[in-house]
Amino acid sequence: MHTLIIKDGLIFLKSQTASLIASLVDFACTIVCVEVLGVWYGHAGIVGNIVGAITNFVIGRQWVFLSSGTNNLRQQALRYAIVWAGYVALGFLLFVAVTDYININYRIAKVLVAIFLSVTYNYVLQKKYVFK
Repeated sequence: MHTLIIKDGLIFLKSQTASLIASLVDFACTIVCVEVLGVWYGHAGIVGNIVGAITNFVIGRQWVFLSSGTNNLRQQALRYAIVWAGYVALGFLLFVAVTDYININYRIAKVLVAIFLSVTYNYVLQKKYVFK
C-alpha cells in the first residue's frame, strides 16, 4: 500500500512537470500569436493548446506513464485526442470567460485556466483513460 502511494505520488509529480513544460510551450505560442502576429487571444489560445497538447502527449507517453514500449500508439493517440478536444473546449470557454467577464489580462487568465484544468481534468483522464 505504501509503495503504491509513493508510486502514484511520483506519477502525479511527473505529470504536473510534463504539464508545466507543455503549458510553457502553449503560453509561448499564444503570446507570439497575439503580440507578434496580431491573432485574437481566443484563437491564439487554441493554437497554443494544439502545440502544448502535442508536447504533453509525447512527454506523457515517454516519461510520465512509461508507455512508449507498448504497441498501442494509435489507441493512445486517439484517446488523447478525445481528452484533448474536451480540454480545448473547456479551456477556450474558461479562458474567454475569465478574460472577458472577470476582466483579467489574457496572460494571467491563461495560467489560471491551465492550472485548474491540469489538476482537475488532464491528470485524471490521462492516468485513468489515455495511458492506462
